Amino acid sequence: MTELTIEAFERACEAVNKVTLNTDLILSDYYSERTGAKVYLKPENMQRTGAYKVRGAYYKISTLSDEEREKGLITASAGNHAQGVAYAAKRYGCKAVIVMPTTTPLIKVNRTKALGAEVVLFGDVYDEACEHALSLAKEHGYTFIHPFDDPAVATGQGTIAMEIYKELPLVDIILVPVGGGGLATGVATLAKLLNPRIRVIGVEPEGAACLSASLKNGKVTTLPSVNTIADGTAVKTPGSVVFPYLQKNLDSVVTVPDEELVAAFLDMVENHKMIVENSGLLTAAALSHIDCKDKKVVCVLSGGNMDVITMSTVVKQGLVLRERIFTVSVLLPDKPGELNRVSGVIAKANGNVIKLEHNQFVSINRNAAVELTITLEAFGHEHRDQILKALRSAGYDPRITRTNF
Repeated sequence: MTELTIEAFERACEAVNKVTLNTDLILSDYYSERTGAKVYLKPENMQRTGAYKVRGAYYKISTLSDEEREKGLITASAGNHAQGVAYAAKRYGCKAVIVMPTTTPLIKVNRTKALGAEVVLFGDVYDEACEHALSLAKEHGYTFIHPFDDPAVATGQGTIAMEIYKELPLVDIILVPVGGGGLATGVATLAKLLNPRIRVIGVEPEGAACLSASLKNGKVTTLPSVNTIADGTAVKTPGSVVFPYLQKNLDSVVTVPDEELVAAFLDMVENHKMIVENSGLLTAAALSHIDCKDKKVVCVLSGGNMDVITMSTVVKQGLVLRERIFTVSVLLPDKPGELNRVSGVIAKANGNVIKLEHNQFVSINRNAAVELTITLEAFGHEHRDQILKALRSAGYDPRITRTNF
C-alpha cells in the first residue's frame, strides 16, 4: 500500500479516529499578543496516552497482517511512541516489547507497563535503544514498529495536519517538533497536498539538531552526541526513509536552546494551565525565532508526559531565569539587630525571603564582616532591581550569586 498520498492520509484519518481524542485548536491570547499573529495551539498533550504518537502507532499496526501481529511487536522509544504501540497492541490483543533508554522519565516507563507492554531499559539515548530493539526483533522474530522512519507511521502522524486544515483552512504556518522526523514528515507532506501555500517549519532542540545538520549536508547525518532536556526529541540521526520528504516539504528548520524551553513551560502553565513536556514546547518557544506577524500560526504541542521531578526542576529554573527567584549576598557587622535591619529593608520593598544563610567565617574579623546570603522571590526583573536599589540605599552592597535550592 502506497503511503503519504492523499488517499493514504484519508485511510489513516478513518483508522485513528477510532482511538484518538479530539484536540481542538486553542487560540492563545498570550502568544498572539507577544507575536502580533493569531497563534493557535494544537494540544496533543491532551491526546490519549498523552501524546500524538498513538496516531502513527495505531495506523501502522492496523496495516499489519494477522501473522505479523501474532509474532509480537517490538519498538524503541523515549516514551511517547512506546505508549502508543502498547495501547495499539492492547487493542489488537498482541504482545508488545518496548526498549526504552535508561534516561526515560519514570512516568513514561510506568505508563507503558500499565498498558501491558514488556519494558526493556537499554542505552543512554534513543539510538542505542533502537539498535538493541532491532537485535531483539531478529532474535525472537518480533515485528518491529519504527517510531518515525516508516511511511505508514508518518502517515498516521500526518492526520494532525488534516484536523488543523479542517478547523483552520486559512492557516499560514504550522510549527512542528522534530526528533527523528516522522511527525514533521506526515504533517508537512499532507499540509502541502492540501495547500502548497502553507508554510511548515520544523523545530529542534539546539542540543539535538540532527535534521538541521542533515539538511545542511544534503544527506542523513549522525550527530556525535545529543544533550537536551527535550528527551522526546533527543535523536542523533533522522530517519533515512522519511528524509527525502522532509527535504521536499519542510520550508525551514529552527533550533531552540534548552533555557527557552524552561521559560516556555512557565508560560504554558501560567497562561494556559497545561502541562506540556519539553519536546512539545519546542514550537511555542520557536515563535520568537520566526517572523509571523499578521499570520495564522498553529503550534503543535506534541506531548505532555512529564514526571513530577523534572517538572519541579523546570519550574525552579524557570523562576530563576525570569529573575522571579534570585539570590544576593551582603556583608554586615556581626552585632544584634543587623539581620532584622536587612529583613526590614527587603520587606519594605515587598520582597519575600525564601532562604537565609548566615556565614560568620567569611572574614577573620567577624566584627567587620559577616556574609548573609538571601534567596528572594520577586515579581520579575523590575521588582528585583527595586529590591537591590533599596538594599544599596540602606548602605549594603548586594552581590547577585548563584541560586541553589
